[in-house]
Amino acid sequence: MAVLKADFEACQGYANCVVAAPEVYDIDDDGTVVLLKQEISDEDRAKVDEAVSSCPTSALSIED
Repeated sequence: MAVLKADFEACQGYANCVVAAPEVYDIDDDGTVVLLKQEISDEDRAKVDEAVSSCPTSALSIED
């Protein structure tokens, strides 16, 4: 199963990830990404791939 990673220092709170996959990502009160899941199911993979590629600061990644 794929594992989601985030560079919390690189995150600038654009929330593109939340728009793409709201069941996987959130933004905290400080404007930093929150991972609601760490392991990504096959059914969530397409949304998570979209979220990772839409991050303007490249703060998100997936390890297979």
